[in-house]
Amino acid sequence: MKQSTLDRIRKFTEDRDWDQFHSPANLAKSISIEAAELLECFQWSDTEYNLSHVKEELADVIVYCQDMLDKLGLDADEIVNEKMNKNEAKYPVERSRGSSAKYDELQ
Repeated sequence: MKQSTLDRIRKFTEDRDWDQFHSPANLAKSISIEAAELLECFQWSDTEYNLSHVKEELADVIVYCQDMLDKLGLDADEIVNEKMNKNEAKYPVERSRGSSAKYDELQ
């Protein structure tokens, strides 16, 4: 994410004195709630959805995730790459390509 976007997210929270409400538990709840609202965009159809609404809900998820990264002092690139290392080990291309099977069910 661009630094200017990160700064804007942080300023929004700071200007409203909302950091006091941003415990890790509250942020996790907020991420889950916003993710449910994103899912609601697809509740009755996998193909017919309002892209504008999807973008708003996805942005809410991303903002709360950034708030949690900040609260916990984490770096998005670092934790995503750590997880990708694990995923690549659990899902080797030669066994998982084209398969939706869970890692412990791969042939």
